[in-house]
Amino acid sequence: MKKRILVTGGAGFLGSHLIDRLLVQGHKIVCMDNLQTGAMDNIQHIADKITFIQHDITEPLPALGHVDEIYNLACPASPIHYQANPVHTFKTSVIGALHLLELAKQKKAKIFQASTSEVYGDPLVHPQPEHYWGHVNPIGIRSCYDEGKRGAETLFFDYARMYDIEIKIVRIFNTYGPRMDAKDGRVVSNFIVQSLQNKSLTVYGDGQQTRSFCYVDDLIEGFLRLMATPKHITGPMNLGNPNEFTMLELAEKVVKWTGNTTSLQYEPLPQDDPKQRQPIIEEAKQLLNWEPKIMLDEGLQKTIAYFKERV
Repeated sequence: MKKRILVTGGAGFLGSHLIDRLLVQGHKIVCMDNLQTGAMDNIQHIADKITFIQHDITEPLPALGHVDEIYNLACPASPIHYQANPVHTFKTSVIGALHLLELAKQKKAKIFQASTSEVYGDPLVHPQPEHYWGHVNPIGIRSCYDEGKRGAETLFFDYARMYDIEIKIVRIFNTYGPRMDAKDGRVVSNFIVQSLQNKSLTVYGDGQQTRSFCYVDDLIEGFLRLMATPKHITGPMNLGNPNEFTMLELAEKVVKWTGNTTSLQYEPLPQDDPKQRQPIIEEAKQLLNWEPKIMLDEGLQKTIAYFKERV
């Protein structure tokens, strides 16, 4: 059935890839973005196929007409961006979620929340299952994002319990691919851009902290599969690639696939930066028949090819 779908944060890295897939399925798309971290370049190739509204979801929503589904991807997701205006980041997660949940209640629309592995904080349990409540510093420099996303999850479940709206929540682990912002400070884009420019790769701490990197196409497939599940399957559900790499291993792979020889420059580890991050994805395997298909070497080559045309 063809639907009218609202995607907030639709001009961002993940949002634009999601819209591409939804258009292939034949849906009508309303893309909403305040362009704080999103970019019109990300949706230029589909501009004539969607309705674009420049709007900040911390403000009351404009009249939108009929809506069948809502995907909420609106929020800066890299530390550089979400720490630039931490109060606005928190408002985006919490007040923005309230506005969209009210819309879902009014329109009787199914609503999807892009949450994050950051809700686990600097985890004391490794790898991280969905039932782990996390280890988050509520007053640190990252807490505007971590606690904002935790608050949004709370609101989603309370709205589901109080108003019987249909909710879906994913916890996204580190994702990479084409349309990443070259200046957003995330480690994959940092390493690729630095290597292509023959600069030293910036490694924080000793480089032994780990992350699990999921290619964007795999992640979006998980979004779509969760959204298509029966009402009782709500999440929160981990979506990510369970293969774990140290920052030094990632640096080695980036240097290999760019073909450039470069040195490493070590900097102090930022406050509250997680030492380990790896998802348990058994729920996604069992309930969605989903697991990542694109491994890190293949995904890096695709991402490097994208940045080569832009750096």
